[in-house]
Amino acid sequence: MLSDGEAKELLSFLTLEMRADVKGQATGYILGLTGNRDGCRYLQTKPDFLKALVTLTRDPSIAIVKDCYHALINLSADETLHQPLVKETHLLDILFQNLLDPEYMFADRICTILSNLSRHERTCRDVFSALQEQKIGLDKVVEIFCTEGFNKKASLHYLGPLLSNLTQLPEARQFILDKDRCVIQRLLPYTQYEESTTRRGGVVGTLRNCCFAYSLPVDLQYLPEDKKREDDPDIRKMLLETLMLLTATKVGRQIVKNKNVYPIMREFHKWEKDPHVISACEKLVQVLIGDEPEAGMENLMEVEIPKDVEEKLKELDTKEQEQMEKDKQESEKQLNESPESL
Repeated sequence: MLSDGEAKELLSFLTLEMRADVKGQATGYILGLTGNRDGCRYLQTKPDFLKALVTLTRDPSIAIVKDCYHALINLSADETLHQPLVKETHLLDILFQNLLDPEYMFADRICTILSNLSRHERTCRDVFSALQEQKIGLDKVVEIFCTEGFNKKASLHYLGPLLSNLTQLPEARQFILDKDRCVIQRLLPYTQYEESTTRRGGVVGTLRNCCFAYSLPVDLQYLPEDKKREDDPDIRKMLLETLMLLTATKVGRQIVKNKNVYPIMREFHKWEKDPHVISACEKLVQVLIGDEPEAGMENLMEVEIPKDVEEKLKELDTKEQEQMEKDKQESEKQLNESPESL
């Protein structure tokens, strides 16, 4: 990496006042560093470089701003950089200010950075706190997300994963579930948003997280005959996990059973090919057709599992995952070895 003298010289080039050509070469070099783990870890120890990158997102050169945002996306993908980015710079303040601008051309990059930073609970709390401190609030994020064409220069699809990440926090789930705000009703249509798997998956993840608040009211709707199954297996798995969470309470199980979810799952199981989704489906079916838990254990979210039993279950789950991967690889191998049809 750079010597102290080289680092000091490079930092002197990363200012708003520096000549554009020199500044462009410097930001290009930093961008290259962020493309690998060693470079990111080096910059983790250099908060002045992080501050310079954030400052240069206000540069008049579009090319330089683009490089800075690209570098910040790479850095925010590394969890070890999360705290330096939010504590050593004014990154969150600048990101949210620009996100509110419907003409800002780098809004999609902002959404990606915020999504990366909010993956883990510690920094997710920092992101949520910044929303409150700037008096923006989660309601504004939901409004922007649900306003088609809010920014003509950006799709804002990655606000979906951001919402999903934020709802790992109880206070964010409480906002989403507030009946007076009707947020759930605004988000539900995006579970069928065909233009973007990212947006669709973010909303499904949000709903799944909200199901941890098992007082969640169930809003099941009849679907038209031309309704298609979700194409993405990861999203299908999240949807099944959402239903599984809804069955955590006796009332929830009764409602899901009364809605004839079991026969739907039975047909779905015949159709599904992905082993991980099949496993999630089978676990849900076991709950739907199984006997009710004994008195005092009706709420599955509150049942205390003995330590030895919990470890045994984890071991069985690990073996199941390994077997599914093995079966999947074997299936792919047989497919590749089969002769092509004439």
